[in-house]
Amino acid sequence: MTSPILLARDGPVAMLTLNRPASLNALDAAMMDALVDHTAALAADDTLRCVVIRGAGRHFMAGGDIRHFAEQLALAPADRRSRFMRMIERLHAAIEQLQRMPHPVVASAHGAVAGFGLSLLCACDLAIAADTSYFTSAYRQLGLTPDGGLSYALPRLVGLKKAMEILLLGERFGADDALRLGLVNRVVPEAELDRATAALVTAIVSGPVAAIRNGKRLIQQSLAQRLSAQLEAEAVSFGACSATDDFVEGVRAFLGKRPPHFGGEEN
Repeated sequence: MTSPILLARDGPVAMLTLNRPASLNALDAAMMDALVDHTAALAADDTLRCVVIRGAGRHFMAGGDIRHFAEQLALAPADRRSRFMRMIERLHAAIEQLQRMPHPVVASAHGAVAGFGLSLLCACDLAIAADTSYFTSAYRQLGLTPDGGLSYALPRLVGLKKAMEILLLGERFGADDALRLGLVNRVVPEAELDRATAALVTAIVSGPVAAIRNGKRLIQQSLAQRLSAQLEAEAVSFGACSATDDFVEGVRAFLGKRPPHFGGEEN
C-alpha cells in the first residue's frame, strides 16, 4: 500500500510529500494519522534544520476527503458531532507540532490550496507558491467552519476584515493575491518552484541555527506576550546567541568583509 505521506531526508532537511495525487491530496484518515505521526517525530528530531511540506501530482491539497465525509452521513447527528469532533482534535495535534518545531517549516505550494490545505500552509513558517496556484477556504460550501487553526492564523496574517471575507464568502483567489495578503512569501513560475524552494531551504540551513530557532520562537510567542515580557525574552535570546561560535563567526566575517560560514552550533 502506498503511503499517504512520503518522508525523505537530505542531511538536515526533511521533505514531507502529501501523496494522494489522484484525490488532489485530499485529507483522509490515513493521511491524517501519518501527518500527526510524522510531525511529532520531526518536531523531536534535533538534527533537523528545516522541514518542507509539498504535494505530489498537480496540487498541494484540496482539503478534506469529501467521500470520507459522505460515509458519515448515515450516522445520527449526535454521533456525527462526536465523531468529527474527535477526528479534528486528533488532526490538530499536527498543527501544534508544526508550531512547536524549533526548526523552520516551509510550504511549497502549487495547484489547489483549499480547506485544510490552506490551514496547513498558514501553519508553516514560510510559504512559496507557484504562480498557477489558487486558494480558497472552501468550508462554507460544505456548511462547515475552519479547522487546522485557520480561524487563528488568518486574522493574524491578513487582518480581521479580509479574514472574514475569505472565510464567510469562500471565494477563490490566485497566487498574486495570496502574496499581496501575506499568505505566502514568494510567488514563482511553476516550472521554477522546486528550484526556488531549494534556494529558500539552503538560505535557512546555512544560517546560524540558534538565531534562526530563537527568532522563530520569539515571533510566535510575541502575539500572546506583553511588551515587557517580550523585551525580556529578546534579551535572554540575544545573550544566548552571543555565547555561540556562530556569533563569533558572524562578527569576524563582517569585519573581514566576507560571507560568514556558520557551523550550526546551538546553545
